[in-house]
Amino acid sequence: MKSNPVKAALRSGEPVFGTWITLGNLFATRVLARSGFDWLTVDLEHLAIDWSQAATLFASIADAGCVPLARVPQGSHDYIKRVLDAGAWGIVVPMVDTVEQARAAAAAAKYPPQGNRSLGGGMHSLNFDASPGDYYKRANDEILVILQTESPTGVKNAEEIYSVPGVDAIFVGPVDLRANMRAPDGTEATDEEFESLLQKVVDAGKQCSTPTGMHVMDAETAQRRAQQGMQFIAVGSDLRLMAHRAREILQGIYPGRAFREVARY
Repeated sequence: MKSNPVKAALRSGEPVFGTWITLGNLFATRVLARSGFDWLTVDLEHLAIDWSQAATLFASIADAGCVPLARVPQGSHDYIKRVLDAGAWGIVVPMVDTVEQARAAAAAAKYPPQGNRSLGGGMHSLNFDASPGDYYKRANDEILVILQTESPTGVKNAEEIYSVPGVDAIFVGPVDLRANMRAPDGTEATDEEFESLLQKVVDAGKQCSTPTGMHVMDAETAQRRAQQGMQFIAVGSDLRLMAHRAREILQGIYPGRAFREVARY
């Protein structure tokens, strides 16, 4: 059975870089899976990607030698079980604010006795190039469990959440975190306040020996966050890569013309 190189890298203190799959397009995903990213996350939280599409994308990523991950809509047993049975090598769980949510997500990703994941399916083992029996024996050691910190409440409970057994990394959703930092009157947090909260995440991760990371939009910021101590770093998305490059080309063709931003992430 294949081992998970992203999990091994995180454990050894190395940074890993990937991007978000939002288009659900098989051709684009196959190209990105061969382009050098350590992992690709198929986003089932915000995008209209169905289960059959997701299973095909997981398989195409794994067959290319890249690590397929899935962001689930929420940290429920049903969603986590289904993406793992469809062949994802790990999960990204949004909006984890409490230790109870963290424990539930970690348990759903692990077979007994470490968790309560149900045994079944066959796509999972194919993606690890293993027999179902070998997969059941080793999956608990290879599946990645990544929880998202996206609110001040999550940061407040960080050390308790990050210390949950079976949690492999923490991933900051910067847009939601910043939105959830708004004052009651709607006033946005300052850059200094935002960076201070991010540093608390990194510090809590170091205190608990749990890698941290976040979503960024360019290589320079990715390197800066890695230097800050983050390890699990997403750079843009398939949609942003396409739209950003198209905008660059058009600005060169039509200097001075304003172009609408069509993809922020």
